[in-house]
Amino acid sequence: MNTLLIVFLILLFCLLAWIGWHFFVATPSKEISSMAVEPPAHLPKKILADDVVADSVSVGSRRLLLSGLKLARVPVASFLLIVMVVLVTLKFNTLHVLAPFLPQQYGQTAHIQNTLTEAKLAPPPALPPEVFINATRSQPSLAGANRDWQQLESRFVQQVLQVMKKMDERGYPLALLEGYRSPERQDELAQMANLVTKAKGGQSKHQYGWAVDLAPIKNGKVIISEKDPWASEAYQALGEEAEAAGLTWGGRWSFKDYGHIEKTGSLAVLLQKNK
Repeated sequence: MNTLLIVFLILLFCLLAWIGWHFFVATPSKEISSMAVEPPAHLPKKILADDVVADSVSVGSRRLLLSGLKLARVPVASFLLIVMVVLVTLKFNTLHVLAPFLPQQYGQTAHIQNTLTEAKLAPPPALPPEVFINATRSQPSLAGANRDWQQLESRFVQQVLQVMKKMDERGYPLALLEGYRSPERQDELAQMANLVTKAKGGQSKHQYGWAVDLAPIKNGKVIISEKDPWASEAYQALGEEAEAAGLTWGGRWSFKDYGHIEKTGSLAVLLQKNK
């Protein structure tokens, strides 16, 4: 804790203790009425009577004045105390942040920033065609897929590569099935009998370099079917790592796309931000 803050808290405690003692505990050592002086016995009664009346008025006035001043000190001291608390709060409000109480989106933002500030990762070299043989047999549309990392948005590429690195450490190496997708190809896929996507040209983040389709590699072959138990575990791990990196995972959608991850946010908002 900051030294100045400790000093302030000590002074605040002392001030509160003084106010409590002075106004609520301590009692005057002498009553104000005792300020009246006993008159000498040899003075005439009339003079004594006049003096008693004058002294009574004087004592009453002084008592009223002192009582008013005493009452006025309470709100003044309270006002000054409130001002001090406000000023010191404004001074120290940015010194301490409790991480456990940060909203989730701020934690994700910090994670993304840390990821992007790490040493940049280089995209892996292109895999030979035979790696994708099983994948293209079960999904012929992959034959025309674009796997060029250079056509994807650079910051998004780094996030994806970090996710792939985490996956590899967990024992699930990944391959890029498809990255950039032209509007024409998007329309073709949307019109296929074997439904691959519901988005038309210009409606997918693939067209803007903000989405990729990945698949796990086992024994030198890409496995795209989530019915395979090992591949199913790999896709679940992909969802965990992608969401931890602040990306959106297609496995959460009503139309399941387990190998799909993309930049988070609506397409309209992302386009507006990147104008």
